[in-house]
Amino acid sequence: MIRNGRGAPGGAEQLAPEGRRAVRVWCDGCYDMVHYGHSNQLRQARAMGDYLIVGVHTDDDITLTVDGRDTYEEVKQAGRYRECKRTQGVSTTDLVGRMLLVTKAHHSSQEMSSEYREYADSFGKCPGGRNPWTGVSQFLQTSQKIIQFASGKEPQPGETVIYVAGAFDLFHIGHVDFLEKVHRLAERPYIIAGLHFDQEVNHYKGKNYPIMNLHERTLSVLACRYVSEVVIGAPYAVTAELLSHFKVDLVCHGKTEIIPDRDGSDPYQEPKRRGIFRQIDSGSDLTTDLIVQRIITNRLEYEARNQKKEAKELAFLEAVRQQAAQPLGE
Repeated sequence: MIRNGRGAPGGAEQLAPEGRRAVRVWCDGCYDMVHYGHSNQLRQARAMGDYLIVGVHTDDDITLTVDGRDTYEEVKQAGRYRECKRTQGVSTTDLVGRMLLVTKAHHSSQEMSSEYREYADSFGKCPGGRNPWTGVSQFLQTSQKIIQFASGKEPQPGETVIYVAGAFDLFHIGHVDFLEKVHRLAERPYIIAGLHFDQEVNHYKGKNYPIMNLHERTLSVLACRYVSEVVIGAPYAVTAELLSHFKVDLVCHGKTEIIPDRDGSDPYQEPKRRGIFRQIDSGSDLTTDLIVQRIITNRLEYEARNQKKEAKELAFLEAVRQQAAQPLGE
């Protein structure tokens, strides 16, 4: 899923290209609702060596063992521990809170009212204070964040330019399966993903959609290895101008319903007229709506788990601070 991943499976890759012994990197986590923050962590971890192994575990505490010790204590003592820089402005806690609010205030600066601010001030906290790992923080888009994920490659002669469009909200395995199927349509594909504006998504999806704003969705899609380029704020209708500008050879859409444009027209009428439209079945039944419904159904359980976890983590942080404050020799 993540861009620029490489390496042979298992133990096949033993040597780095320079002939030295390959550096194998281990990175683990729960990775619940994988977002661009996770993608950025894995990108950084991959850059630390030649081969990345990712461990996915259940709801264990992210920093503590069952007896309250630092999970990474042994590797730290061995001098083999490295930390990835956290991606500010995104966390699973934050995304879950947006779903539970059932409001679109989270993606409109004009509607950032008391309800969301109260959530942002409290949802990432347990009664004992704020957790620096999973607490809510403000997302600030920068050009550097986009550069870190973008391929930076333009379509080359002989490549098939394929255009796909949508919200790609809470970028998930259903989206990845769809893009993988699209990628297989050509020997040398160059996939351009058009992301609709937040207001456009809210118009055809309603409720509190999109959960992630346009900039967040951009990073999520750019992190996918099957995507070569993203159109940030693409028009809802796939027009002749768009097709000509990007020299599109093929336009693909999933099996989800195609909502008519505001004037009642088919947004894909032009590529259909040209005979370059294709509907692709991803083979996955996972949708953004289904993820949201899971969260809403398990709201109370999630909130109780979150507060219990953060209380333990804050207690651990306090113990670390006290230990660091003790004079040497005590």
